[in-house]
Amino acid sequence: MERNAYFDNARTILIFLVVFGHLIQPFATDSLGMNTLYTWVYIFHMPAFILISGFFARGAGDSKYIWKLVNKLLLPYLIFQMLYTGYYYLIGKADWQASLFYPQWSLWFLISLFCWHILLEQFKKLKPMLGISIALLIGIVVGYFGEIGHTLSLSRTFVFFPFFLIGYWLTEEQFMLVKKRSVKIAGIVIMAVFAFLIYYLPEINTGWLLASKSYGDLGVENYGGIVRLLVYAGSALMVISVLAWIPQQRIKGVTHLGARTIYVYLLHGFFIQYFREAGLFSVDSPLDLIGLAAISAGIVYLLAWKPVLGIFQPLIEGRTTLLREKLN
Repeated sequence: MERNAYFDNARTILIFLVVFGHLIQPFATDSLGMNTLYTWVYIFHMPAFILISGFFARGAGDSKYIWKLVNKLLLPYLIFQMLYTGYYYLIGKADWQASLFYPQWSLWFLISLFCWHILLEQFKKLKPMLGISIALLIGIVVGYFGEIGHTLSLSRTFVFFPFFLIGYWLTEEQFMLVKKRSVKIAGIVIMAVFAFLIYYLPEINTGWLLASKSYGDLGVENYGGIVRLLVYAGSALMVISVLAWIPQQRIKGVTHLGARTIYVYLLHGFFIQYFREAGLFSVDSPLDLIGLAAISAGIVYLLAWKPVLGIFQPLIEGRTTLLREKLN
């Protein structure tokens, strides 16, 4: 599929929000304003990322396709699971653990992405609305089972799968309906309303947005399914609202980063976890927040820098084409 500047711009903005969200996470409880910003970002940034991943998901489902997924997703998972385990030990992270079945921090996405592709081979045989309805039902039901949690990222896999499946069924023309003027205007209102609600309503347990805990762990075992359905609806509205404002034209210094987000995603944890353990930052004023945003942007640019890609390409893609280009 020919690269589309809109989707690369979206990926770049979303990966920035992933880094920024992880950077400000320790300060989310420091003030109501920080909690509002953190929660507001987490409502949509991963659902939007997953929706776009589903849009570009194509494959035959044969053994060659499965093996390609193993090399692209599971092999990097194993490599970085070991790297992060060793790194956490070196920096003295208190809750480090060595299990391959318990994804280290953000590595859950690789396991889930592999599983979404496998699930897709069965769900794409169903009519779109039927398949999406079943996926939503599964995402709601799994919350009632405490056994389905962090292990192999099962909870997140099932809870976020509807966004992946919806993305798969969307055509480019349907996707671009978000660029209508009416949608953009409504999007501003929706984003503002959610910020207002998060700020003034009782604190939202962000476990709902991380999708890794059961309803029992979240304290709403009896009516957890209703809450998750509301979270689905809220995330969908926010995804549409944010994507409506993604620029369609190429942006110098920004658009090209969209093709390199996997590097930023896998590597930014080395910075974030060190910052957390060292206690390097605090947020005492708006200027501090702007500074953290600038640091987040710097991390994105650094990790998407071609020399960095060349160094880590063998670990992430299993290739050395960038290194060979440099040597030649």
